[in-house]
Amino acid sequence: MPALETAPDRPAAGASRRAWSLAALVVPIVLALAWPAWRQRAQAQAPQAQASPANAVPVATTRVLRQDVEIAATGMGNVLPIASVTVRTRVDGQLDSVAFQEGQEVKAGQLLARLDARSFSAQLQQAQAQQARDSAQLTNARLDLQRYTELIHEDAATRQQLDTQRALVRQLTAAVQSDAAQVRLAQVQLDYTTIRAPIAGRIGARLVDPGNIVHAADPGGLLVINQIDPIAVQFTLPEGIFPALQRALHEGRREGLAVQALERGPRTLLATGRLTLLNNQIDTATGTILLKAHFPNPGRRLWPGQAVQARLVLGTQQGALTVPSAAVQRGPRGLYVYAVDAEGKARVQDITAGSNEQGRTVVTEGLAEGERVVVDGQYRLTPGALVREARSGQTQQAGGGS
Repeated sequence: MPALETAPDRPAAGASRRAWSLAALVVPIVLALAWPAWRQRAQAQAPQAQASPANAVPVATTRVLRQDVEIAATGMGNVLPIASVTVRTRVDGQLDSVAFQEGQEVKAGQLLARLDARSFSAQLQQAQAQQARDSAQLTNARLDLQRYTELIHEDAATRQQLDTQRALVRQLTAAVQSDAAQVRLAQVQLDYTTIRAPIAGRIGARLVDPGNIVHAADPGGLLVINQIDPIAVQFTLPEGIFPALQRALHEGRREGLAVQALERGPRTLLATGRLTLLNNQIDTATGTILLKAHFPNPGRRLWPGQAVQARLVLGTQQGALTVPSAAVQRGPRGLYVYAVDAEGKARVQDITAGSNEQGRTVVTEGLAEGERVVVDGQYRLTPGALVREARSGQTQQAGGGS
């Protein structure tokens, strides 16, 4: 019975196996025929996915502006005192006392130090005594001359006696004049024992302590005073700036060309002054020209020996096209920016740049007023990439994850 029951199922099982075999042959053929169409459709959809706003590159952009730009030249310089005086004694003696503190600011004529004045006071008194003695002799000689003049009319004196007395009066007059000069000299020597500030300024370190014997020939002196308000900055510029500098000077600005003193690192403005010196020759060894400017310095932001950048303003360029300097890139073909078109796509735009002042670059060729340029996020861009305006800090965050 079991054999009779299973015999009818064998033809059905064979048909099923043939159907699976046929499917195994047909499916690869269908896939092979459909693959080119699917691939073409995927490639057509890929640019659309890339161009979708969700995949736009976040960047910061700004507009090209037309504005007046200062024409300036910047050079490296050093701060110098307007005047620097080494205070020395003018007579030899013992330093008795000092009336200043190191680092103190003093006024012209202010007392600084005193020397032992006893010997100089005695010399003055001696000169005054000699003057008094000669003055008394002169007075007596003049009285005698008057007597001889009266006696000569009475024939009681000779002409020789009168002439001799006149010569004595002249001799004593000269002696008194010499005595007066000696008194003045002794007074000057005595005054030199009191040392006063020759200029207003700031005192440096004390070079001699009280009690030391000082000499007028000592090379170091007692102290150094630097005048720091106003103060000077000496700087150099390339000789190529000379024609523009001459034109600016010949415009007849009575107040002089403006010069800005900037910190070397962050370029923070320290002070604004005026050009006072254009050196009378160009240094052929370095190809530079030396200049000097004076600055008011009430806040003491400039200090002698300080290294600064000096920015000399030569004039103003009217209506120049400018972009932030951060937008300007340098490539194999020169300078360029990423400009953004009306569709929001970035393109490489070659430019010709002029001066670069205060974070903005003058563009002489390549851009028009009002165009959008990328100022941050350029490193992620390729020509034709879709861009969108980044939120604050988004370009930096994107850079941290790349």
